[in-house]
Amino acid sequence: MIKLKIAIVALVMIFSQSILSQKTVSGTVTDDSGMPLPVASVVVQGTTNGVSTDFDGNYSISNLTASDVLVFSYVGTTTQSIQVGDQTVINVVLETSSEQLEEVVIVGYGKQSRVAVTGAISTVGSEDISALPVTNAESALQGRSAGLTIANSGVPGSTPSVLIRGLGSLNNNSPLFVVDGVIVGNLSGISPNDIENVSVLKDASTTAVYGAQGSNGVILVTTKKGKGGKGQLNFNTYTGYQSVTKRYDVLNTLDYLKYAAELGVFPDRPLELYQNNTDWQDEVFRQGIIQDYNLSFSKGDEKGSQYFSAEYLKQEGTLIETGFERYSFRANSSAKFGKLTVGESMSVAFSKQNPELSSGGRTVLEHAVKATPYLPVYNPNNLGGFQGPSSSADGQDAENPVRVQTLGSAINKNVGIIGNIYAELEVLDGLVFKSQVGLDYYTYDNKRFIPSYSDDSVTGSTTHAQDYASISRSKGSGQTIIFNNSLRYNKTIAEYHNFELLALVEKFEGKSNGASMSSRNAVTDEVDQLSNEDSSLGSSSYETNKLGYLGRINYNYDNKYIASASIRRDASSRFGSNKRWANYYSGSLGWNVAKENFMKNTAFSTLKLRTSYGSTGGDGIGDYLYAPTLTGGFEYPINGEVAFGVTANGGANEDLQWETKEMLNAGLDIGLFNEKITASLEYYENTSKDLLIYIPPPASNGINSGSLPVNLGSSETKGFELSLGYRDSEGDFTWSANLNLGTTQNKVLGLADVDEVVGSAFKGGGNITRTVVGESFFHFYGLVSDGIYQNQAEVDAVFTANPGQTTVQPGDIRFKDLNNDGDITSEDRDIIGNPFPDLTYGFNFDANYKDFDFNLFVTGVSGNEIFNTNTYDLVGGANRLFNISQEYYENRWSLSNPSGTEPRALGAPQNNGVSDRFVEDGSYARLKNVTLGYTLSNNFLEEYISKFRIYISGQNLVTITDYSGLDPELGGSEFGIDRGAYPQPKSFLLGLQVTF
Repeated sequence: MIKLKIAIVALVMIFSQSILSQKTVSGTVTDDSGMPLPVASVVVQGTTNGVSTDFDGNYSISNLTASDVLVFSYVGTTTQSIQVGDQTVINVVLETSSEQLEEVVIVGYGKQSRVAVTGAISTVGSEDISALPVTNAESALQGRSAGLTIANSGVPGSTPSVLIRGLGSLNNNSPLFVVDGVIVGNLSGISPNDIENVSVLKDASTTAVYGAQGSNGVILVTTKKGKGGKGQLNFNTYTGYQSVTKRYDVLNTLDYLKYAAELGVFPDRPLELYQNNTDWQDEVFRQGIIQDYNLSFSKGDEKGSQYFSAEYLKQEGTLIETGFERYSFRANSSAKFGKLTVGESMSVAFSKQNPELSSGGRTVLEHAVKATPYLPVYNPNNLGGFQGPSSSADGQDAENPVRVQTLGSAINKNVGIIGNIYAELEVLDGLVFKSQVGLDYYTYDNKRFIPSYSDDSVTGSTTHAQDYASISRSKGSGQTIIFNNSLRYNKTIAEYHNFELLALVEKFEGKSNGASMSSRNAVTDEVDQLSNEDSSLGSSSYETNKLGYLGRINYNYDNKYIASASIRRDASSRFGSNKRWANYYSGSLGWNVAKENFMKNTAFSTLKLRTSYGSTGGDGIGDYLYAPTLTGGFEYPINGEVAFGVTANGGANEDLQWETKEMLNAGLDIGLFNEKITASLEYYENTSKDLLIYIPPPASNGINSGSLPVNLGSSETKGFELSLGYRDSEGDFTWSANLNLGTTQNKVLGLADVDEVVGSAFKGGGNITRTVVGESFFHFYGLVSDGIYQNQAEVDAVFTANPGQTTVQPGDIRFKDLNNDGDITSEDRDIIGNPFPDLTYGFNFDANYKDFDFNLFVTGVSGNEIFNTNTYDLVGGANRLFNISQEYYENRWSLSNPSGTEPRALGAPQNNGVSDRFVEDGSYARLKNVTLGYTLSNNFLEEYISKFRIYISGQNLVTITDYSGLDPELGGSEFGIDRGAYPQPKSFLLGLQVTF
C-alpha cells in the first residue's frame, strides 16, 4: 500500500513538472521591408501543433517546451526554424526568397528577370507540362495560359490546333514554335518529359524580334539541362486504359424496319438476317491501352552540364486499328573553357501511326452512324470476309466501317531530328558573342494497302467491291537550317542604370521534297508492293529562304522604370524582288510602382504597369506564287496524234507582299503579401493589314489553278486576359489555385473588291462558312428556322410570292423570310453561329499534405457554336434510307404526330440545307485531369532512392456541355465543324516516379 502511494505521488509530481515546463510563445512575423505577413504558418517541427498569423502578422502558440523548434514559413519567402529555449516572445523577419527575386523568364533570343519584363508573356513549368499523358506537347499547354486556345483530337499521334489571341488572318494562323532556339513546325517529336518550361509570347514587344514569323505569337520551348550536384537518374512510367463511352442513340433493327416501311422501302433479305441487331458504334470503338516509359540522367557543375533521356510511348486508339508508337532520345550538354562556352541540344524521334481511315469521303464514325443494324459485321462467304449493303434498301452509301478501318494495312512512319550547336564567347566584360546553327529535319513514309473485297459477293452486288489490290505510298523529307550570330552587351552605369543591347543576324534555309505513288494488283492480294500495273507517280520539291537583321535595347532604372525597343528587317523568297523586304519594330514601357518609396510597408509586393506597341509580319503562303508556274499531265492533239505537255498553273503576282500585324497591349501585374496573391490583367488590340488570301481568278486568265493569291483587306482582333493565383500553407498542408481567362473577338475591316469569301462545303448543298466586312472570320451562314409548318395555311402565309409551289408542305421546317419577298431563298440567309469562343479558361488546383499530393485541372470554352454535320445523317438528311437517331424517329412530324418537333421524313430539300437546324452551343467545361499521389518517405532504400512516388490519375472524366455530339472539343483546320470527329477518350492511369 505504501509503495502504491509513493508511485502515485511520483506520477503527480512528474505530471505537474510537465505542465509547469510547458509555455506559450507569441510574436510578430514580418517581411524584410517590415510589412506584417498575415496567415504566415507557425508550426512546431515534427508535429501538427501550429497556428497562423492574424492580419497584423501576430501569433500565439501554446503547449511548448524549451526543446521545441518553431518553423516559420510564408509563400515567396525563405523558411526559418528557431528553437524555443527560454524565450516567450519571438519576432521573425522572413526574407524574400532568392528564387522569387531572381525568377527568369525566357524571351526571344535571351532571357529576362521577371521584374523587368514589359511584354505579355505566360510561362508554363515542367510539372504542369508532364502532368497529362499526351502524345504531343502542345496538348499539355491547354488551359495553362490565358489567350492560348488549343483544340485536341482523339486521333493518336495527331497535332492539335493552336491559336494565340484568336485569328488575325484568313490564311495561316498557327504560332511560331521555337525549341532551344530552333524554329520547328510543331512539337510532335518532343517528349513532354524533356521540357523544362514553355514561354508563350503574345504581344509586339515579345514577338517582333521574330519579325516576319512572329505575327501569330510565339511558343518558346526550353528543354531540360544538367543541374548542379551529383548525377541524378530519373525513371517515370505510367500505364492505363482509355475509352469512349458516349454514343449516338440510333435505331435498332426492329425500329429501322418500321421506319423503312413508312418510307415505302422493303429490304429483300433472308428472314434470318433480321435477327441481327448490330451496334456499329460498339463495333468500331474499343478500350485502348496507353503506356509510357521515360529514363533520364542529369548532371552538372561549374565546368559544364549533361542531360540524357530516352522514352518509349505506345497508345492504342479507342477506334479499332488506330494507334501511335514513339521512341525518342535526347542529349543536351555544355562545357566551359574559361570565357568560352560550347554546347549542343539534340533530339531524335521515331514514330509510327496507324491512322483513322475514311472511304467515299466519309469518316468511320459517319459510316457507323448510318449503317443498317440488321447487317452482320462479318460474312466468311464474301470476298474479304465482311458484310455490307447491296442496295438503297440497305442504305448503300454506308459502308461497313469495320472493313473500312481494318481491311489491309495503313502505317505512317516518321523520323524527326531537332538540334543545335552553339558557341558563346565573352569578348569583354559584359560583351558576349554567340554563334548557333539549328536543324529541324524530318522524313515521312506513309503506306496504304487494300486487298480485293466484295461486301456482298453472295448476291453478286458490286455496291462496295474492289476486284484488285490497291497499293499507295507517299514519302519525302524536309529540313530547316537556321544560322544566327549575335552580340549581346550588358552594362550597369551608376549602380541603377541597367542596359542590355542585342544585335543579331539570322538566315533561314528550308527545303522539302516528296513523292506519291500508287498501283494495282489484279493477280494476288499477297503482294503489297508497287508495280507498273495501273500505276501513277508524282513528285514535288520546294525551297524557302529568309534573311533577317535584329537590333534590340532593354533599359531599366533599378528595375523600377523599364523601357525596351527593337527593330527587325526581313526578306523572304516567297515574294518578288520588289516586295521581298519589310521592316518590323516594337517599343514597350513599364513602371514597377511597388518599388516606389510611397509603396513601402503596403501589402503590394508587385504592382507593375506596362504597355507595348509594334508590328510583325506573315508570309504564310506557298512558295513561288509571285511568279508564273507550269504544271504537267495534259494531252494536246498535234498533227492528229496525242502529245503530252504542260500549261500555266498559276498567274504571276509580282506585287504579292507581307501581311502586317500591328499590336497594342496594356498590362497590369499585381502581387500581394509576397506574391501569396497574384493577378495579371491584359488588354490587346491587333490590326492585320494586306491579308494574304486566295481568290478565284477570272476565266479569261487561262490558268489551271483554281485560286490566285493576293493581298486583300484587313482585320481586327481584340480582347482581355486575366490570370489569378493564390498560394497558402498551414502546417503540413500547402495548396495553390490558379485561374486564367481569355476573351477574343475578331472582325473583318476590309476585303477590297471581294464581297465575300465562302468555304466548307456542306453535304446538303451550299457552303457553311462566310467571311464579309464587319463580321467575324468564318461565321456560319444559313437559313433561320421558325418551327414546323403545321398546315397548308401556314405554308401559304409565307410563300405569298410563290403560292403554287408544292415542294414545301406541312411538316417541313418554317424558315424566316428575312427579306420579306414572300419566298424562301438564299437571300434569306443570316449569320447563324460563330465557331470561336467568347471566353476560354483554365483552373488548376494543387494541394499537398505530408506525403500526399493532389491535383485538379479544369478547362473549358464558352460562347461558341458548332455546326454538327452528323445531325444531317441522324435526321435522314439525304432523303434516302439510312439509320437515324431515336430522337428523330420518335419526334418527327407526321399526320399521326402533328405536334412533332422534327420535320417530316423525305421532306423539302430546304430542310436539309445549311441552316441553324445543325448549329449547337459548343460551350463546355471539362475535368481535364485529377491526380492523387503518394511519396514514400523514410523508405528502407533511401540511401539509393531519393524519391519514390506512386499516383493514380484520370483525364477527361467529366464534360459538362449541351452539345449533342460525341465531343465538343474539335481539332482540325475547319473551325467549329464536326464531320464525325474522332472523340477524345477518358483515361485512367497508374504511374510511378523514382529518382536515384
